[in-house]
Amino acid sequence: MSVGVLDVGCFSAHLVVVERDLMRPLVSHKVRLRLDRELDSDGVMSRDGIESVCAAVLAARKKAGDVPFLPFATSSVRDCANADEVMRKVDRRTGVELKVLSGKEEARLSYTAARHWFGWSAGRMVVLDVGGGTVELAAGSGAEPELAVSLPLGARTLTRAGLTVQDMRSEVQDRLAEVFPADESARAIGCSKVFEQLARLAGARTGPYATRQLRLKDLEKWIPRLAKLSVRERAALPGISRHRAQQSLAGAVVAEGLMKVAGHEVVDISPWSTKEGLLLDLVERSRVRRSAALSA
Repeated sequence: MSVGVLDVGCFSAHLVVVERDLMRPLVSHKVRLRLDRELDSDGVMSRDGIESVCAAVLAARKKAGDVPFLPFATSSVRDCANADEVMRKVDRRTGVELKVLSGKEEARLSYTAARHWFGWSAGRMVVLDVGGGTVELAAGSGAEPELAVSLPLGARTLTRAGLTVQDMRSEVQDRLAEVFPADESARAIGCSKVFEQLARLAGARTGPYATRQLRLKDLEKWIPRLAKLSVRERAALPGISRHRAQQSLAGAVVAEGLMKVAGHEVVDISPWSTKEGLLLDLVERSRVRRSAALSA
């Protein structure tokens, strides 16, 4: 009566198991990773990085017990230069075959998560998701997005590129404007840890059920402040976690670009994103199978 996913990302491998019909968490087990430190200049993951992924997957498998779970890897694994080697070794060492989601599929899942969190009363939505390697955008008024886009403009990607704030702004806004038209009539939703931490930095309340927003004017004030601070000083700010401090400036610039291109001064924050979207997909598939079995 439960479904689970294992989200292998840059900073953690997070196993979540929920009660199928209620999406109530039964298990939440997180193993810290620092895959951003394990990629060389050519994007190749080190042996230590691969070993840490294997250990995290083994720990999740042990924690899950008999509960089946869907393991997936985000851009930190999907887009590394030796991704095939990483996934082969994980499979051989753990017996778990990691799946990879395309950027477009991640955008769809973020939209699904935001739609369920805010409900049909939200009307038409534009969903913005800032990851480490990529950014995802999706828009629509129904259960599925009418437009889903992914671009390699994530916070980690831009940080590694070593661009100035102005160059990052130009790159983000130019690339996004080519593929995503402004949609001012929609309700703007910000997913991902980047949006959550920026909202906290700007003074939003904490807690998964707190109503939170991020305003463009606050973001524009914080970007020059972040640019002047060291990584250690950023980590001391409210909302900025230590392991994300280095890429927090790039994350803020990307979020700013997304909001400007989408045509929104304010975004509502959704605590649900890709992982929850995938759980919701699994729940729906389970319901369809159960209905088919009852009808047979």
